[in-house]
This record gives sequence, structure tokens and C-alpha cells, in this order.
Amino acid sequence: MFPFWSDYYYLVIILQIICAVHALKNGRREWLFFIIFVPLIGVAVYFIREILPELSSGDVGEKLMRSIWPDGRIKEWERKVRISDTVTNKLQLADAYAQRQQYEKAISLTQECAHTFTKDPGILLQLARYQFLGGYYAGSIQNFDRVNASKGVRMSKVEDELMYAQALEYTGQPDLAEAAYQKIIQVHHSLEAMYYYGLMLKKQQRIAEARAQFEHTKAEIDLHPKYVRRTLRKWVALSKKELSGL
Repeated sequence: MFPFWSDYYYLVIILQIICAVHALKNGRREWLFFIIFVPLIGVAVYFIREILPELSSGDVGEKLMRSIWPDGRIKEWERKVRISDTVTNKLQLADAYAQRQQYEKAISLTQECAHTFTKDPGILLQLARYQFLGGYYAGSIQNFDRVNASKGVRMSKVEDELMYAQALEYTGQPDLAEAAYQKIIQVHHSLEAMYYYGLMLKKQQRIAEARAQFEHTKAEIDLHPKYVRRTLRKWVALSKKELSGL
């Protein structure tokens, strides 16, 4: 009776599953009802609103290449370093190692570059990032401080400031960490910082303050432009999860 629907029914189900998994992975549970119970329209609208902007972000090809050949970039830059053992090539190779979570190699290579250019804040900043990601929090703090002490150069990215705050927390400096979190929240309105600050307050058994912080994370998302909200929903979803357990 409905030959078109019969032919494409299974395709719609597959697309529903893809969209539902994408929504769950990215903290967009509010879409699930629409995707499941309004199949064709729900899938189409979700694809246009949520998936298409990611596909047009410009890094799709690189992500696809990584999924097909995960160590391809490493092999490429290892070859280039063998051909020309320059600081630029070494830093690119270190970045490739870091993307594959091979932080020991990334740190070692970046330290070599830092020994060559001892006062280069860009190299020190990369080293501080890799040290944080590798769990070397004290060394990370030391190099972040060296960057901030450089003439005319300071940390400018919220991601770096957040790493610094977390490193202070993880090395048992809660007062300095709290001040760092509060500064990030005040200046950048970072939902990620709000979430991690709330976790720190929870660990300190400051439950009322933690609850207020997680509530603040939920309310703050509306202050951000619509085009960036999709990247922030993860922190709202995690904050709601924490609230349910308090």
C-alpha cells in the first residue's frame, strides 16, 4: 500500500539510530523524543540543526582521515623530522603524538625544543599543555607561570587558564585553584569552568555552594550565542547529572 515507505523504512531506522547516538554522545537528550516519535521530520531537522554545522566546520576531512588511519599524521611528521630535524617539524610531530594521547613522547620532544629556544613562550605553552594532559601537574604549573612571566605574553585561551586552575587543584592548592576558577567564570563565563569548580566544591563537602554552581551552569548557557550553545550542552548535561545526585 505504501511502496515508498516499505522500501525506505529500514533506512529511516538507521538514520534514527545515528541521530539518537549522536544526541546522546553530545548531551542533546532533548532531541530524542523528536527523533524517535517523529521519524522523518525529526531526523531531517536534527541533521540540519546539529550535524550539518559540524560537517561544515572544515575539519571533517581531517577527522575522517584520523578514523581511517589514526597514526597517519604521526608517520608523516616522523618522516619529515628524519628529512629535516627542525624545531618546527619537531613541534608538529609532538602535536601529532599528543592527538594520539602519546603524551610522554610529546613532552620529550617539546622539551628538546624548549632547550633550544629557552625563552620562547609558545613552546613553553605547548609544553605546559602536554604536561597537564600527561598528568605532570607541577611541571605544567611551572611552565604556565613561565609563560605568564614572559614580557608582553600571557595565557589568552580559556582552555589554558582552565588547565592551570585544575593543575592547582590537583596539586593540593585549593585556595589558588578557587581564585583561578572564579576568575575564568567572571571573565569568560565558561560553563566548563563552572562545572569543574562545582566538582571541586563538592569534593570539599561545600554542598550548598556546589549545588548553586551547577544551577548557575544551567542558567548561564542562555547568555551565549545560539551558534556556540551546541558545544556547551555537554557541561549543562553533566551539571544536571551532578544535581540529581546532591
